[in-house]
Amino acid sequence: SSEASPMPRGPSRPLRSAGEMDEGTATTARELPRGRVDAALRRRANWEQLVKFCAVGATGYVVNLVVYTLLLKQAGLHYTAAAIGSFLVAVTNNYAWNRLWTFRGQRGHVVFQGLRFLVVSTMALVANLVVLHLLVQAGLGEIVAQALAIMLVTPVNFVGNKLWSFRHRR
Repeated sequence: SSEASPMPRGPSRPLRSAGEMDEGTATTARELPRGRVDAALRRRANWEQLVKFCAVGATGYVVNLVVYTLLLKQAGLHYTAAAIGSFLVAVTNNYAWNRLWTFRGQRGHVVFQGLRFLVVSTMALVANLVVLHLLVQAGLGEIVAQALAIMLVTPVNFVGNKLWSFRHRR
């Protein structure tokens, strides 16, 4: 039966959206994200944006760790409170630089884009706090643990901001 063996897509271009699928191509829907990922990985502009995002992230990383250390050592805050405080300062730095430089051609309304950036960054903060807690509980020093937690969460943060906060408008 035709349901048992789906119709092949053939040499035509890959599916781009669910709206382009019919009953014969519906079974290939799982291939859709992989094709998009493969195409995205081949685009030089995406790699250039990643490098810029990482450069901005490096400044945010330094800002985060300096503020974190000051809040931890000078203000005497608990490491979780220090991480939240340093996040607020670093996220402001990162949003400004990513908007002005990394995703310059993808600017939307400053408030809406800023709110999206804050949502993605807050989700990254939650992930960061979980990793930070686990690393501290495993015996790492609080500053080293924060440094590692930031690095581990960065890829998720980039993808979220590229695909949602600073996505191209069509």
